[in-house]
Amino acid sequence: MSGITITVTTVLSLLGLGIAFFYMRKVLSVPLDLGLDEKDGTRLRFIHGAIADGAMAFLKQEYKFLAIFMIVFAAIIAILIDDSHTPDTREGIYTAVAFLFGGLISIASGYIGMKVATQGNARTTVSAKQSISSAFDLAINSGAVMGFALVGLATLGLVVIYVVMHFLLADLGVENNHILMEVIAGFGLGGSTIALFARVGGGIFTKAADVGADLVGKVEQGIPEDDPRNPAVIADNVGDNVGDVAGMGADLFGSCAESTCAAMVISAVVFAADPNALLFPILISAVGIPVSLITKLLVGVKTEDDVAPALMKLLIISSALMAVVMFFFTRALIPDSFDINGATYTDMGVYWCFLSGLIAGLTVGLLTGYYTSEKYAPVQEVAKSCETGVATNIIYGLALGYKSTVLPYLAIAVSIFISWDLAGMYGVAIASLGMLGTLVIALTIDAYGPVADNAGGIAEMVGLEKEVRRRTDILDSAGNTTAAIGKGFAIGAAILTSLALFAAFITSASTLMGEPITMSLLDPVVYTSLFIGAVMPFLFTAMTMKSVGKAAFDMIEEVRRQFRSIPGIMEGTGKPDYALCVAISTKAALREMIAPGVLIMGTPLVVGFLFGVEAVAGVLAGSLVAGGVLAIASSNSGGAWDNAKKYIEAGNLGGKGSDEHKAAVVGDTVGDPLKDTSGPSLNILIKLSAILSLVFAPFFVEFGGILM
Repeated sequence: MSGITITVTTVLSLLGLGIAFFYMRKVLSVPLDLGLDEKDGTRLRFIHGAIADGAMAFLKQEYKFLAIFMIVFAAIIAILIDDSHTPDTREGIYTAVAFLFGGLISIASGYIGMKVATQGNARTTVSAKQSISSAFDLAINSGAVMGFALVGLATLGLVVIYVVMHFLLADLGVENNHILMEVIAGFGLGGSTIALFARVGGGIFTKAADVGADLVGKVEQGIPEDDPRNPAVIADNVGDNVGDVAGMGADLFGSCAESTCAAMVISAVVFAADPNALLFPILISAVGIPVSLITKLLVGVKTEDDVAPALMKLLIISSALMAVVMFFFTRALIPDSFDINGATYTDMGVYWCFLSGLIAGLTVGLLTGYYTSEKYAPVQEVAKSCETGVATNIIYGLALGYKSTVLPYLAIAVSIFISWDLAGMYGVAIASLGMLGTLVIALTIDAYGPVADNAGGIAEMVGLEKEVRRRTDILDSAGNTTAAIGKGFAIGAAILTSLALFAAFITSASTLMGEPITMSLLDPVVYTSLFIGAVMPFLFTAMTMKSVGKAAFDMIEEVRRQFRSIPGIMEGTGKPDYALCVAISTKAALREMIAPGVLIMGTPLVVGFLFGVEAVAGVLAGSLVAGGVLAIASSNSGGAWDNAKKYIEAGNLGGKGSDEHKAAVVGDTVGDPLKDTSGPSLNILIKLSAILSLVFAPFFVEFGGILM
């Protein structure tokens, strides 16, 4: 029967890859210079090539660094993870192999998404000359490649690593399935490690370029955002792909792999002799592939007014279909009743756990949209605060971010309470997978945003007619709203994923120790480690924001130099050095992403080695609670400042060029590193710390606590 479950998951995974290939061919079938004359076609091909080459050049440099890091860290895993409780299994070596495989799959996912996004942007521009419907289809198809390819690769990778490791560790027997799952958790760690550097490095790259382009181009020189006279404009467009396609993709790939690994670590203890229930977590993500295809085929765009509603329909319809389909899969694969730590739970309880996560994810996304969209009162209040200057704009934006954490956290808390009550720690892991149930659609919409944004920038730089830019602006505006929703969704998923990993860590450590781990706030080690965990997100945020500031300083100086020294640049007769600005962002991103990475990966290892398992658990709990709040506040403040600026640019409160607009631009610049670097990167902090602790649980149990 286990063969049937594996077969279904494998078929659905291959279906996802086939769908991704189909949409990739569909995107590439559109001629790059469709409907353009020779002059515009030549200009578009140059700009498109500069963006695509810049993005791939950054990935190439980043992946060189990551290859070295992954090999070194795999060796550390192989050496440190102890095999004393199973001396013949070589658990450390197998975990290192799973780690490298997870990293490789994550890299492949990001590369595919980036490649298609940089091919789809210019084609969306030329499609906008035809109709809004054609442009929307091109942009959403480009995003669909990312969505279907990433989830297909993630689920197929999990099946492959399970089958291979199950074969290699066949002598363990079903009673030791937890060891098999601990090894497979290395796959999630590999994906999350790539996500760390993709998110942090990509975020630093894009914000260095964005801040430099905005402050010098828009504020000092008074030229439009995507004006080709701005030397940083190509780097800015490259950054959209680097941060929001490759970065977001790696982030959510990590969430998918980590949630699945966490659920399987727990289910290995609960369902050791039931392979159907054991592999149920992998199947959840795989089922989302056909559901997302049906959803995409049901939703289309005919007029301009259909664009924003269409994106929301994709989220809502896919969530509804998943709720129905998973009812039948849960009843078929989960036993009618099962025990965890002496408590009895049911298959319907597991289904309600899934549903609570699914609803919580949708709720968090919609609440994020409310707090960051210019259509609603919160952002309009921030925009109105610009009437009295920059200071009040910053005050209102910060207040909005802090306030916006309350309702999403309550929604997540309700989901945690329901799932823990209905199925214990396993229920929390299933809830996190429920939140990721519509991952294909979430990734599709999120990758759509940078494609539409780049399309508008390319239209501006080529100098196409205003109607083309107006259509791409409609696509971009809808994408901005859904991008904010995507960030909220990713943060919510990270919080639940981290909690599931925390539960898996406690389960694994307790199994290795042969007794339950007791955590008491009256224990000074636990209480102190909570404080350490709580300050980690703030130190991490400070480091990433300062990194953006340092990188932006280099960019600003270079852009100013080019405006001063290149004759005719403002008249359009001089040619800016775009490549040098791309190189500055690349160098800064690779340099500045190292220190935050060391902080995240080093802290659990040092704490566990010095103070033991209970201290690690305290650090995880502290960073989870504080990091989730800070991530939501940072992301929503930045999103609100961005859309307050766009609200004024649309003609409200004085419009472009007014004092209100200048104040809004400064606020947006302050918010950029919060919403696109620090906020999203905090997802990685809380997840990576937890998955790292899970993988190194044998090391902490055997050698940790040397100072205790």
